[in-house]
Amino acid sequence: MSTDLAVHVAETSLVDTHEHLGKEPDWVDEGPDILQDLFGNYVPADLKTAGASPEALENLAKGSSEDLVSRFEAIRPAWEATQLTGYGEAVREIASEFYGIEDLNAESLQTAQEHHLELRKPGRRYDILKNRANLDHVQTDDFCWPCLPDASGPEFFFYDLSWAGFCNGSIDVPAILDETGIEVTDLNSLREGMSALFKKHAGCAIAVKAQHAYNRTLKWEARSDDDATRSLTAVLSDSASLDDRLCLGDWCWARGVELAIEHNLPFKIHTGYYAGNDRMPVDRIRAGNLCAILAAYPKARFVLMHIAYPYSHELIALAKHYANVWVDLCWAWSIDPFSSADFVRRFIHAVPVNKLFGFGGDTRWPTSSAAYAIQMRRWFTRALQSEVVEGLLTERQAIAVASRIMHDNAYDCFDVPGTRAQIASASA
Repeated sequence: MSTDLAVHVAETSLVDTHEHLGKEPDWVDEGPDILQDLFGNYVPADLKTAGASPEALENLAKGSSEDLVSRFEAIRPAWEATQLTGYGEAVREIASEFYGIEDLNAESLQTAQEHHLELRKPGRRYDILKNRANLDHVQTDDFCWPCLPDASGPEFFFYDLSWAGFCNGSIDVPAILDETGIEVTDLNSLREGMSALFKKHAGCAIAVKAQHAYNRTLKWEARSDDDATRSLTAVLSDSASLDDRLCLGDWCWARGVELAIEHNLPFKIHTGYYAGNDRMPVDRIRAGNLCAILAAYPKARFVLMHIAYPYSHELIALAKHYANVWVDLCWAWSIDPFSSADFVRRFIHAVPVNKLFGFGGDTRWPTSSAAYAIQMRRWFTRALQSEVVEGLLTERQAIAVASRIMHDNAYDCFDVPGTRAQIASASA
């Protein structure tokens, strides 16, 4: 029987705080075929773990639509072992929701390919996300500085200003010159270039984003200008050591946080699990590594992403202790839905409930984002319903918690109305 809580979660507009969505032409003109749509998210990592060969995975991702049967059959044994994981559940949701497929097989795939082409018509990307997934808006990291208005939905598609390269101690001198007119030759010009990037792009940005945990530790140290100058000299002369890049990365990271404070932007940081396979040095990814920078910048709004999986208990402790920390469940539901549901329950009994964001698909295609949103609503309902059944929350309290986590908390942290106004002005 459907409860008032379940209906509320199903009908509440959901803020999507993190995607890597392609733009409208990427979907319409350069988009996937049916197999790339179904499996072009995170499930190939589980397929590899289950035993799919590199050749089969490459064909799955890059093969021609005319070869659907052989491409699918090559990964079928791995798919049968994977379909119950969080990633596999999302694939099944895409298949069911968008193509009416309950059993993936050669016949159903060939039938679905024709319908898939209908989904890739102009305007359908927005419709899938806004209307079918019932998303309030989408925040996308497309790995660049510009956060230009998206003509396919300027009030709906928001973009993060990327800071990962700087945090890695990587200085793209030609790109900075092209974007700002400032040539980086020393620390002062680097500082000027950074400020110019924010002046140019921060107005239409919804946040700053860095996923440098894929390339370096999340541990941060305060670095002096003298130390950063020496490291920058080594980087610019292409003779930098790992220590040089860490030093310069820490210095640049700090400047990015300071600029985010100045421009009233939250600073998003990837914590925890890596996408892909066979390269995850776990000492890098713990959210606890961030304590020094959290303490150094109490006026910043740090958004720690992906519940630092599998170090989620540690993240709850940080969120409870540091007033400048918000926690984001983006991607977490598909990585491990049981742990994510449990995380929600533990979080609301340990941390003020206004510090948690409920969803981000972290995907490229709109069908995947929509399927991940369906997945989130299902597991989120289970988590809150368990709280009600066990007498820990009344249904009224659970509904209020749901509204906060799904929608209201993001509006309190991100300046959504202000960003919409800036985008409208820039568009005009």
